[in-house]
Amino acid sequence: MVILRAGLCPGLTTEMIQVLKANSIKTVVDLVSSDLEEVARKCSLSYKALVAVRRVLLAQFSAFPVNGADLYEELKSSTAILSTGSESLDKLLDSGLYTGEVTELTGAPGSGKTQVCLSIALSTAHSLKQNILYIDSTGGFTASRLLQLAQIRTRDEGEQVEALQRIQVAQAFDVYKMLDIIQELRCSMSQQVLSSLVPVKLLVVDSISAVICPLLGGRQAEGLALMMHLARELKTLAREHSMAVVVTNHVTKDSSSGHLKPALGRSWSFVPSTRVLLERREGSWGKASTQRVASLTKSPRQPTGIEVEVDIGSCGMLKESPAASGEGPS
Repeated sequence: MVILRAGLCPGLTTEMIQVLKANSIKTVVDLVSSDLEEVARKCSLSYKALVAVRRVLLAQFSAFPVNGADLYEELKSSTAILSTGSESLDKLLDSGLYTGEVTELTGAPGSGKTQVCLSIALSTAHSLKQNILYIDSTGGFTASRLLQLAQIRTRDEGEQVEALQRIQVAQAFDVYKMLDIIQELRCSMSQQVLSSLVPVKLLVVDSISAVICPLLGGRQAEGLALMMHLARELKTLAREHSMAVVVTNHVTKDSSSGHLKPALGRSWSFVPSTRVLLERREGSWGKASTQRVASLTKSPRQPTGIEVEVDIGSCGMLKESPAASGEGPS
C-alpha cells in the first residue's frame, strides 16, 4: 500500500498531504476511492487540484486493461514446452514440461522420483541443449548415475561432456539454503537477460518436502510462512524467467480413505500447476520390479486419472512403455 508523500506526483504538496492525513486520508487508495467533492469541502482544498492529483495517481498505480488476444500472444511468445525424454510421460503432461509453471512429482520412497528427475535433466541438457539447475536436498543425486545416463543416450564423449556441463548441481539441506540458492539464480537470470549467455531453462528441486516437513507441525508457526515464501519464489522464478520448475514431494496416507496423497497439506496443493503420482507396480509385464506407473492427479490441460507406464531401467533412463491410458474422475 503506497503512502501519500511529497514528490509522489505533481501537485501533491506537503501542505495538501498534511491536511489529507488529518482527515484520515493517508494512502493512494484512500484518496482515489474518496468522494473528492466531500474531501474538498472538509479539507478546504481545491476540487480541481484534487481531481488532477487523482488522475495522475491512477495513471501511475492502476493496472491497465488488457484484452484476451493480447494475453494469448504474450503467452505464446513466452511459453515453451520441454520434452521429458519419455514419449509416454510427455503424453501424460500434454507434450511435456511447460515453462512458467511448477510441475510436481509425488510418490513413496523407491517410486522413482529421483531417477525421473535425473533423466529429465539429462534429456533437457542433451537433446534440447538447455541449461539446468538441479537442487538436491536429500543426498540422492549421484554424478556417476548422471554419467551413465549420458553414456546410454550417446556414445560421443564430446556430447556427453557438453550435456553434463549444462547441468549445475547445488545441495540444500534446509529451507534457508534453498532460498539462498533460488535468490542467487534470480539475480544471475536477471543479469543474463542483458548478456548473450544461455539462461537456465529447467529448475529441478529434489525434494521440496525434505526441507519443509521438518518445519511443519507442533507449534512451529513459522514453518507454514516459510513454505509459502518458498512457493512464491518458485512460482515467480518460473513466470518471470520462462522457466520450467520440477519439484518432488513424498506422499502420506489419507486417514479417512486410506489412499496416498501428496505431503505438505492443502496450502501447498495450490502451488504446482501439474501433479504426477509415481507408483511401483510389482510384476508389470512379467519383468523385474523396476516398472512404474505415472498417474495424473492435477492438470490445467488434461483430465485427471490418466495413467501411463514408464520403464525405469537399471541406470534410471526413462524408456517408453505400453501406455495403460484411462480417464478417471476429474
